[in-house]
Amino acid sequence: MDFLTPFQIALTLLANGDPELMSIIGLSLTVSMTAVATSLLIGLPLGAILAAYRFPGRTPLIVISNTFLGMPPVVIGLLIYLLISRAGPFGFLGILYTPAAMMIAQTVLVLPISIALSRQAFEALNAEYAPLFQSLGLGRLTRIRTLVFEARATLLTIALVCFGRAISEVGAVMIVGGNIRHSTRVMTTSIALATSMGELAFAMALGIVLLLVALVVNIASQILRNSLRNFGHDV
Repeated sequence: MDFLTPFQIALTLLANGDPELMSIIGLSLTVSMTAVATSLLIGLPLGAILAAYRFPGRTPLIVISNTFLGMPPVVIGLLIYLLISRAGPFGFLGILYTPAAMMIAQTVLVLPISIALSRQAFEALNAEYAPLFQSLGLGRLTRIRTLVFEARATLLTIALVCFGRAISEVGAVMIVGGNIRHSTRVMTTSIALATSMGELAFAMALGIVLLLVALVVNIASQILRNSLRNFGHDV
């Protein structure tokens, strides 16, 4: 088999809409998009609060979130596994080796990213708007809403970073998902398995999809950023 053969077979599989390939792609997108949405819903408000206010426990929260930024994914996967395994405190949920477990692992993985990056963005804006907030006597919720609105283009970039990190994850989802065919097998774990089994064409097809997803997401985010900036100017 020459170097180009796996590429040719991969493109054929994609063009024909191979059922197993489509199933893996669909599950990957569902798991990662759910994890990113959850992490943003939790992380962005926390980032705004940490940036705008000083309160007891603020520093430990920042330290913990920053610590998880450098936490190896396999360690996060192991921690989630211990929590949701039969012997763990949440074993009664019965979600080990299910897409739900993979969503939780990816959420925990990207949550520190959403907190840290949004906090930095909000801190810069808060420093700029603080005198205005004080002069207008705005309440906490109003301040946070204003910061979120003004940082909307930056927050879109944060969402993109989180999505890229989530969909490219292997170790954590392998531990809690088990890489079960037709159940918890996603693109990254399938690539690792297919490569180890010598199924280079299938692995290449999934690799091409990952690159296409990254390209589409970047194009879409650029269009949205430009639209948001134009909207801000119009307002």
